[in-house]
Amino acid sequence: MSYTSVMQLITKTLITALFLSLMSLSVSAASLVMFDRKGCPWCAKWHAEIGVEAYNAGPEGRAAPLRVIDVASPRPKDLKSIGGVVGTPTFVLVENGREIDRMVGYPGKQVFFGKVQLMLDKLSGADKQYKTIIVQ
Repeated sequence: MSYTSVMQLITKTLITALFLSLMSLSVSAASLVMFDRKGCPWCAKWHAEIGVEAYNAGPEGRAAPLRVIDVASPRPKDLKSIGGVVGTPTFVLVENGREIDRMVGYPGKQVFFGKVQLMLDKLSGADKQYKTIIVQ
């Protein structure tokens, strides 16, 4: 192989590697925020039946990773615009710092995921790759 051919091959390989790394690093501008409260029985039920790790490992979590915020704690700066959180749990879908939709309460695993999928459909960049079928 000539020097030029080797350099072209290296350049193509580097460009391909860069493209693939940028694709895998695409950061979701969306998140699902769970407002939680100590002693909340429905929050405890959500954590027992689903949980943060399991949610974030699934397709919905990849589309909108879950953040759990104690409703009694000071709000992080990026969530100060979210108002009206009274009942817990309250799940608020946020995209680029703006509230898109919310769900108050925990209606059980199947209904929860159905509602989350309807919420995710409202995202501007939704690629609809988060559809899940829940089997009990």
